[in-house]
Amino acid sequence: MTSVTYSSTRGGQKNLTFREVVMQGLAHDRGLFVPDSFPQVSSEELEAWRKLSYADLAVNVIAKFVHDDQVPRDKLEDIVKRSCAAFRSDEVTPIVHAGGIPVLELFHGPTFAFKDVALQMLGNFFEYFLETGSNGGRLAVLGATSGDTGSAAIYGLRGKKGIDCIILFPNGRVSPIQERQMTTVLDSNIHCVAVEGTFDDCQDIVKASFNTPAFREKVHLGAVNSINWCRVLAQTTYYFWSYLRITDKHPGAAVNFSVPTGNFGDVLAGFYTKQMGVPLGKLIVATNENDILHRFFTKGEYHREPIAKSISPSMDICVSSNFERYLFHLAGNQPDKLADWMQGFESTRKLDISGDLLKQAQSDFLSARADTAMTLDVIKEFQEKHDYLLCPHSAVGVSAIQQLGIVNEQTVSLATAHPGKFPAAVQRAVDPLPPPPEQLAKLESMDCRRSECPNDLKVVQAFVEERVFGNKQ
Repeated sequence: MTSVTYSSTRGGQKNLTFREVVMQGLAHDRGLFVPDSFPQVSSEELEAWRKLSYADLAVNVIAKFVHDDQVPRDKLEDIVKRSCAAFRSDEVTPIVHAGGIPVLELFHGPTFAFKDVALQMLGNFFEYFLETGSNGGRLAVLGATSGDTGSAAIYGLRGKKGIDCIILFPNGRVSPIQERQMTTVLDSNIHCVAVEGTFDDCQDIVKASFNTPAFREKVHLGAVNSINWCRVLAQTTYYFWSYLRITDKHPGAAVNFSVPTGNFGDVLAGFYTKQMGVPLGKLIVATNENDILHRFFTKGEYHREPIAKSISPSMDICVSSNFERYLFHLAGNQPDKLADWMQGFESTRKLDISGDLLKQAQSDFLSARADTAMTLDVIKEFQEKHDYLLCPHSAVGVSAIQQLGIVNEQTVSLATAHPGKFPAAVQRAVDPLPPPPEQLAKLESMDCRRSECPNDLKVVQAFVEERVFGNKQ
């Protein structure tokens, strides 16, 4: 058997290996890499995985895409098990029950956010590939964050040999704790950069850097944002895990998932899990006021609008970077059609679908939108009635379930971050707050290091070059 191959959504690169797409990140034609096929998991195989630990289950899922020709099985097991060992829960992503809803807690990793699941694994894959000959042993990771990706990437890459990690974040638009989680990591290979602008400005700089060939090749550019296929693949593992946990008690149930999302990567992992043959039910796209995805799934309108600052900052995104992967499948896996759609969207900031295409999208996903008032109401309700505290992102997922009327033990809500990361927002609904975890509380007294840059591609690229080549001397 050989590993699954990957091609760009826009057709410019085809039949790449797992190693190549992980190290490259974004396709050279500005597309995103997608699998050329989805390996299938039979019902018998899925049942045989039921008793496995999270780490062993994850190895089996990832091995469907990554065979020995790319990563020997013993190395894959080492990468996955070391990644899972970074979590405070033996189950990695445990399920708790509150208000008649199973809540999948994805915040037991080093930075108390769901992105740790994927970024611990990605950091270890990077390390293995550099050790075994990729990129001449050097990688400059450039990432953008709306709050949680940055710290998760930093904790996954700190101290890694041959890797420089440069994270861009919108100045004043992440929570103070999110910022301190990044800037208190003082390892010499970590560089946090506050950019004057929005998350989408930061994301645009990252994408433009990947589309500057001379710069990209000079610094050996790599990606940690969810444009990197490894991120999405790693996130499929907790859909498998939670599906098996729910069906332990409800055999044969079609398990639904409500996913608070901005960049679409987290819910896309659920869609791909379904493509592999796991009998998932409804996938719910839960958005805050920045509701481009909700508008698409309800009206067929993917229209870029200005960002509204909210109490759930990790979802304050006006263009969902992973959505292109889903649009590629909606376009019948036709790269020319997808490229036309994206060219039109990039020039007009609008993409419209209707008729059978809209019906197909609505059969793949449900959606709902929760504004600040609705989010705070859910946080207050769950604390008062169920003694369970939600972060403002996780509350958006619960609100979506309530709005759609599918509150039951077969509808899982993803809790994407610990409420202790967003005290100012949560305190608007619950006062006084419980004490935060010790790891978050001590951030206030730790030394910080950060840089600032204007919203300027050339300035940021010069900053990257200075840090990369300065570290090599």
